[in-house]
Amino acid sequence: MVKILLIIGSGSFLGGVSRYLASRYIQEHSFSAFPYGTFLVNIIGCLLIGIIFGISERANVMSIETRLFLTVGFCGGFTTFSTFAYETFKLLEEGRNLSFFLNIFLNVVLCLAGVSIAYLALGK
Repeated sequence: MVKILLIIGSGSFLGGVSRYLASRYIQEHSFSAFPYGTFLVNIIGCLLIGIIFGISERANVMSIETRLFLTVGFCGGFTTFSTFAYETFKLLEEGRNLSFFLNIFLNVVLCLAGVSIAYLALGK
């Protein structure tokens, strides 16, 4: 178990550092207040997790440790949105339509509510 946690942790470290650098670079080179850095990092992370799971599930070419390092670790550190998108996609693929829509709705609404409540509770 310790080995798996170290594998995930090292991937998460690399993903988090990559997210910071990529997001910062993108945002510094955009000419808008829109958060393009976060937006593009989310898209890149979703593409990466789709590629990794697609390859690992279809071709069976990577060990569980490699898959955990790349998906839970790197992609999770790069953007948790990639995990949300993959899990939501799997619900749709499995025909669990109610869970699919509920997952989207609850994540967006409750996460925005959580940020708002915490922010407002602390004052300006």
